[in-house]
Amino acid sequence: MRSEADVNRAINLYANTVRRICMVYLKNYADTEDIFQTVFLKYILSSTVFESDEHEKAWFIRVTINACKDFLKSFFRKNTVSLDEAIPISAAVTEDHREVLEAVLALPAKYREVIYLHYYEGYSAVEIGKILKKNVNTVYTLLNRAKGQLREVLGGDYLEQ
Repeated sequence: MRSEADVNRAINLYANTVRRICMVYLKNYADTEDIFQTVFLKYILSSTVFESDEHEKAWFIRVTINACKDFLKSFFRKNTVSLDEAIPISAAVTEDHREVLEAVLALPAKYREVIYLHYYEGYSAVEIGKILKKNVNTVYTLLNRAKGQLREVLGGDYLEQ
C-alpha cells in the first residue's frame, strides 16, 4: 500500500490526465468520477514499482483505459440510459472547441484513444504503440484514419500542426 504523500503526488500529477481519458471514453462526468476513484484506488493498493515518471504515467493511462472499457462492457452500463445524453456539452466551451470536441467524441474508440494520446497528451506514435500495446505502424494508420474522419466532419484544417 502506498503512502499518503505518494498518493497526493500522483493525484496532483495525473488527475487531469485520468479525467480527460475517462471523458473521451465515457462522455459522462459522473461515470468519469467513478472511474477516477477506481484508478486511484488501484494505484493505492498496487505494489508496482515504477522505473520512471513516464512508466508511472503510462501505467495510469493503461489502467484508466482498461477501467473505462470494463465499465462500458458492464451489465449496468448496457442496461441504463445516461441523463448526460440530454445535456449539451458545457456552454463554457467555445463554439469552435465544442465542434472539435463533439467530432472527436463521435469517433470510434480506437481512433479516439490515439487522437487523445497524440494531441492532448503529446505522445509520439512510438510511445502510443507501447502504451496501447500496438504496432507503431498500426498507430500511424489509426492516426491517419482518425484525422481523415475529423477532416471530413469538420471540413477544416484543425489538425494541420
